[in-house]
Amino acid sequence: MNPVEIIKHKRNNQKLSAEEIQYFVKGYLSGEVADYQMSAFLMAVYFNGMDNEETYILTDCMLHSGEVIDLKEISKPKIDKHSIGGVGDKTSLILAPLVACCDIAVPMISGRGLGHTGGTLDKLESIPGFKIDYDIEQYKNILSNIGLVMSGQTSNLAPADKLIYALRDVTATVDNESLITASIMSKKLAEGADGLVFDIKIGNGSNLPDISKCNSLKKKLLEVSAQFGKKAIAISTDMNEPLGMKIGNWLEVEECLEIMTGKIIPDLYKINNILAGAMIYLGGKADSVFEGEKIAQDLLASGKVYNKFLDMVKIQEGDVKYIEDWKNLKRSKYRYEVNAENSGYIYRMNAYDFGMASIELGCGRKKISDKIDYLAGIELYKKCGDKIEKGEAICCLYASEESMFEPANEYLRKGIIISEVKPPERILIKSISGN
Repeated sequence: MNPVEIIKHKRNNQKLSAEEIQYFVKGYLSGEVADYQMSAFLMAVYFNGMDNEETYILTDCMLHSGEVIDLKEISKPKIDKHSIGGVGDKTSLILAPLVACCDIAVPMISGRGLGHTGGTLDKLESIPGFKIDYDIEQYKNILSNIGLVMSGQTSNLAPADKLIYALRDVTATVDNESLITASIMSKKLAEGADGLVFDIKIGNGSNLPDISKCNSLKKKLLEVSAQFGKKAIAISTDMNEPLGMKIGNWLEVEECLEIMTGKIIPDLYKINNILAGAMIYLGGKADSVFEGEKIAQDLLASGKVYNKFLDMVKIQEGDVKYIEDWKNLKRSKYRYEVNAENSGYIYRMNAYDFGMASIELGCGRKKISDKIDYLAGIELYKKCGDKIEKGEAICCLYASEESMFEPANEYLRKGIIISEVKPPERILIKSISGN
């Protein structure tokens, strides 16, 4: 087969055969299909989409590009969660140890930042020494030992997705429902989970900001899960403003530690607990998502989740003392406060603009080779609906170089709106659906 012809077929909005999709994925892994050809293919898919059959085939090809983990020897129910990506979205770090406290195994394979959204692996690597690369036997041993594991993809686990994932980040092809579905499902099916909870972020800070596309993605994820025999719940949550009060890799770990030691940050607390509740329900430890949510609340108050998180850091070779010292406010060298230009109410904090500002500060990548500043980020002092006076600080920026503040602040000047009118109350949970 000729990769150029396959690209042309999709560019012309033609349906691809199973053979064409299989050839392209295998060819990219072998080097027969070049990076620039895969980039062109991704852009053609981005503009013309894939139907359900093409999406299923692409998922299956990416899944079987490597090994599929068999977790049958672990008798506990095995449940995982995946978010399509948002700004300040850090719930995985809380709910993985939380759900593991419920005698449910959490086999979590995560990714890095995509576009303006942060990645779980980048957050975990802000913990000195934390190891995310394990072979399959090590992965299974950690899961058996403490009931959870948070890792990246091994070279043998959905390797096609690992390569394509990195390319999508730098070719502006992140927000396509078929590509997102294939990426998520190939990882989640490969990791050995019995059931899946999907956090479908809706709003300007999502990797898929169009509401109709979000609904289409939700449907695709539930359908593909059912095709592969997996129980699934999709929860649509708001992503029009950043989640929580901190954006940036270590800052988000720090905020999770705050939640795990008793602080209630309302939007982060609510969304984390409803997602955890769905996982607890799928794992058979609650009779409903909402009963599971109550179990999550009780566990966070008990201190058990924090201790389980420490267990994970220790077994995955992270610096436990660095975590225990989290109240010491580790930050990049320079700080800059963004102040209100007039009095009123915070009417909008555009999550996309905050995400782009965080990249300018060094929290994310503009190209694959970029290095992350783990201590950079944004700390919010206000949220939408809060009253503010002229000259009062809205947020604080942290970066390793002062020159980074101006491009970051350009995004924030666009993204923050102060009004005399209080905005409508934010609806955090939009819908809950199952397959």
